[in-house]
Amino acid sequence: MVCGGFACSKNALCALNVVYMYMIILGLVFIFQFGISCSCLAINRSKQTDVINASWWVMSNKTRDELERSFDCCGLFNLTTLYQQDYAFCTAICKSRSPTCQMCGEKFLKHSDEALKILGGVGLFFSFTEILGVWLAMRFRNQKDPRANPSAFL
Repeated sequence: MVCGGFACSKNALCALNVVYMYMIILGLVFIFQFGISCSCLAINRSKQTDVINASWWVMSNKTRDELERSFDCCGLFNLTTLYQQDYAFCTAICKSRSPTCQMCGEKFLKHSDEALKILGGVGLFFSFTEILGVWLAMRFRNQKDPRANPSAFL
């Protein structure tokens, strides 16, 4: 009796189950990674602005100060009077060098747009290599045993 190209021993059946589980897990990882990669590439500038704006107002003042110092910018976007309040309490180095600093929102958008494109591209590349892994696992799981029936390959 032949089980997927192997003699039906306990170890062979165990190996077949491991390959089967590997195919299922790799398939699920592909679906998840493909979806995330596509969403990274599909997000537009206005959605990025909305996410950055929403997260800016949730942050603590200490986190905002650290971001302003590390990115050397003041405030988020010049959309409301809250920008003037942010700019007044800004401790970035650019404020002491010149009367106006670049807004942090523009720097964040440039950085996030670049990072999302890179992450989406790399994620798509690896998601398709995972599909190749699923196909190879299926191919070798269902391989016939040439010792059992040599004419099966003709």
